[in-house]
Amino acid sequence: MGGNNPVRLQSMTSTDTNDTAASVAQCIRIIEAGGELVRLTAQGVREAENLANIRRELRRAGFDTPVVADIHFNPAAAETAARLVEKVRINPGNYADKRAAFIKTGFTDAEYAAELERIHERLLPLIKICHEYGTAIRIGVNHGSLSDRIMTRYGNTPEGMAVSAMEFIRIFAAENFSSLVLSMKSSNILVMTESTRLLVRKMMAEGFACPLHLGVTEAGEGEDGRIRSAMGIGALLTEGIGDTIRVSLSEPPEKEIPVARLIADSALRHSLVHPGGEAPGGAVIRESNGVSTLHLKYNIACHNDLAVVAAVDSAPLLLPRRATAISIDNGNALPPDVVKSVEDGILQAARIKITRNDYISCPTCGRTKFDLPAAVADVKKATGHLTGLKIAVMGCVVNGPGEMADADYGYVGAAAGKVHIYRGTEPVYKNVPVGEAIERLLELIEADQARR
Repeated sequence: MGGNNPVRLQSMTSTDTNDTAASVAQCIRIIEAGGELVRLTAQGVREAENLANIRRELRRAGFDTPVVADIHFNPAAAETAARLVEKVRINPGNYADKRAAFIKTGFTDAEYAAELERIHERLLPLIKICHEYGTAIRIGVNHGSLSDRIMTRYGNTPEGMAVSAMEFIRIFAAENFSSLVLSMKSSNILVMTESTRLLVRKMMAEGFACPLHLGVTEAGEGEDGRIRSAMGIGALLTEGIGDTIRVSLSEPPEKEIPVARLIADSALRHSLVHPGGEAPGGAVIRESNGVSTLHLKYNIACHNDLAVVAAVDSAPLLLPRRATAISIDNGNALPPDVVKSVEDGILQAARIKITRNDYISCPTCGRTKFDLPAAVADVKKATGHLTGLKIAVMGCVVNGPGEMADADYGYVGAAAGKVHIYRGTEPVYKNVPVGEAIERLLELIEADQARR
């Protein structure tokens, strides 16, 4: 990947990584849908070891697709997986740094430098293994899971994300390791795009040129999930930034691949426009009564396809506020209320006009302890009468508290059949039975609103 190669499409399994048969079957579904990399969680050494069996069965079935291990908090699992698969993803916020406690702690310059040296030492075994086995590394920075060390100096910001990535790039470069991929992910597309552009500038300033993986994490599902992903990923792809993409939907992972393909193809149209040619979607901005409105024109009969294509085409114009309103002419291909919903969703994702709640939900993985798509549906149904809230539905506590940092409320899987209910990053109710969790979430929201 990278250079003049095509944008590579990938997804991640939602199965238990210790369940070889189920994981292999889901990998095959992803590959047959067009996935060019498959990622599996390895939360412990046992899961990491079983990646060897999954990879072996994929090869026996005739698939040579690269297998990627997803690691959080566990260097031993990363070092095990690095001997068995083609790539390992690590998160600088929790690989060798302390897990974020969202507590501001002061670091002197000497203490900060000492922490970086400690991290460098802790990474050496992984780097050595990856050198020996030819394993690639993805340095995956996530908004909301930055370490307290980074957040103390830079806050939970795009700058902090880019600095975190650069620290790790320099460590790997010092050990002559260059098989790196970088990613800057957030459920907030403005944070995701700004942090990625900032990382590109920082890499160029220091002479680095690593491939970039793009994704809007916890994008959700349905129309909103597709719009959020298409605007964030599409905005960068239209600028020539990005080498591999993953669309994070709270749906079966094989469904992510056609969406990723449509985003990549839609973004490619922008690079093919010649001076004087018509912009994709016939995009034109018209001024009226002090309002700049982006006009787009299509004839697309599929609701989800319209959402993706219009989101990609509008992102380069709405995100930098060259326009602050949108009008889509889709002929008679879809009902007017569907087109209006797409328009509203695009403005909401761009943070221009809020007309609904934002539902941030992860795409599930082997760490998820409950039926997340059903939970998303239940939470949406119970809170649909509200407007302007950010509600996160997360499959586990590994990333949940941090990566829903932008959310007002969180519904987070804690253990089998148990849920934590959060206000912001603070748990208010712990280990609530799933059957009672929606009621407790509503109870918290209503109590907070009554106090305002």
